Amino acid sequence: MNTNPQSQSPNPQLAVVLASGGMDSCVTTAVAARERKLAMLHISYGQRTEKRELKAFNEIADFYHAEHRMTVSIASLAQIGGSSLTDRRVEVSRANLESKEIPTSYVPFRNAHLLSIATSWAEVIGADRIYIGAVAEDSSGYPDCRPEYYEAFQRAIDIGTKPETKIEIVTPVIQLRKSEIARLGAELGAPLVLSWSCYKREDVACGECDSCALRLRGFREAGLRDPIPYAPREFEI
Repeated sequence: MNTNPQSQSPNPQLAVVLASGGMDSCVTTAVAARERKLAMLHISYGQRTEKRELKAFNEIADFYHAEHRMTVSIASLAQIGGSSLTDRRVEVSRANLESKEIPTSYVPFRNAHLLSIATSWAEVIGADRIYIGAVAEDSSGYPDCRPEYYEAFQRAIDIGTKPETKIEIVTPVIQLRKSEIARLGAELGAPLVLSWSCYKREDVACGECDSCALRLRGFREAGLRDPIPYAPREFEI
């Protein structure tokens, strides 16, 4: 798969899509596919479900016939630690959707690393947009999911790239609830059956981590069935 189209001049038809393989990035990919040609980027960082997320990313990229894709590893984040996603000594906590505390699954400043790599690639290939599936509903726990964070990073891109480079960060689902994202995905025909959101397991989703809980609640509130398999749960979200 081609990772670097030849032209380095601005290309308003091409966008880098940061795609984890999860629900939000899957729907974000569906939005981007209606507006741009896709250069899909997946970044692993030593997370527990790294292999399963990569599988989801490749299947979603195949679904959208992405012309360009790149996979990158920044396993240094696992060496740094500080998160239950990258340090197996730290337990992935059960979901508490009412909590305003930063959960153990927060990976310190992760999205800055993702956006930096996406910006470098976008500048080389001439893409004029970076799509990322950040959701402000998650921001009570994840400080790098807030709209003001992306506004600040946009300024960093504007200042830190070549004068002729014009790259816009696009966050199409940032103000949506999970239920609205599920409905939008259904409207756009996003292949949510291919996506993976679980923080703990790679065979079937645990249904009990924060990510599973938000996803399950979103589908339930949308009146839709979540198409991925879940393990039997001790409690209902």
